[in-house]
Amino acid sequence: METTAMDRTATLKVGDTAPDFTLPDQNGNKVTLSSFRGTKNVVLVFHPLAFTSVCTVQMPGYSKERQSFEGLDAQVLGLSVDSAPAHKAWAEQIGGIEYPLLADFWPHGEVAKKYGILRAEGYSERATFVIDKKGIIRHIEVHEIGKVPDRAKLLDILRNVR
Repeated sequence: METTAMDRTATLKVGDTAPDFTLPDQNGNKVTLSSFRGTKNVVLVFHPLAFTSVCTVQMPGYSKERQSFEGLDAQVLGLSVDSAPAHKAWAEQIGGIEYPLLADFWPHGEVAKKYGILRAEGYSERATFVIDKKGIIRHIEVHEIGKVPDRAKLLDILRNVR
């Protein structure tokens, strides 16, 4: 029997230090989570797979809200088990993504495992982690896999992260 988003929770908790990682983005640049400490809040947006219907609606929405995120000193990082070349092709197909899409491709799903959200099917939950400038997790939400998360709610959460 498959569990729903309500049955699943990340193994990390609010108040924990976010596990650090370095992953390639869609342009081949290495992105390290801890490099944002002291300068930016980070919104880690785990999405199941590129080229899927819900992800294709969800992920461009963060680019549309870029100014709102910048105004809240926040950097969005998209993350899935897809490869960097797949992310590049997908980003181009959907009209461009203005933030890093990180490839948790090899070792397969290692970052999703660290965050406790790798599904048995081999891809991550649809989940959002808000990490403050000190590297502390301030909000965790595991969303229903088939629904686009509410960006307005995410922006409200960021307004309360100082």
